[in-house]
Amino acid sequence: MRDLLVRIGAGVLVAGAVTAGGYALAGPSDAPPAEALGPEPVTVIVDVEHSRFLPSELRVVEGTEVRFVLRNGDPINHELIVGSPDVHERHRHGTEPEHEARDGELSVGPDGQGVTSYVFDEPGVVEMACHLPGHYAFGMHGEIEVVEVADVGAG
Repeated sequence: MRDLLVRIGAGVLVAGAVTAGGYALAGPSDAPPAEALGPEPVTVIVDVEHSRFLPSELRVVEGTEVRFVLRNGDPINHELIVGSPDVHERHRHGTEPEHEARDGELSVGPDGQGVTSYVFDEPGVVEMACHLPGHYAFGMHGEIEVVEVADVGAG
């Protein structure tokens, strides 16, 4: 019986090493960039599960208006804040546990859904996040890469 347990343990270790090696070889830099959305208006459904945004990364063409549909599958409140560092700083230290929808800002209750829109005016990276206490630190944030119209075919 002891020999069987040793064999099983060794098999688990080997399988773990092979799996970890495969993940190391297929890192995020190996994947081609996602196709940029836009420049016409688009709708993106963002699901929240276990305090994570899905998707947590997007690419859009500058000038694109994105209509975000936030679907909260969690039993707790969440928010989606999209915008400049100033907007995120205000929410990081703000006093609004929830608020009415504004462009790029939305609060939703447990198992709730809401909609907000945001126009991505300039190339660069725009953050999206939930700044409710502890949520950002838990990993509830992502990035939206805004590409120039000239870069659309180059990805």
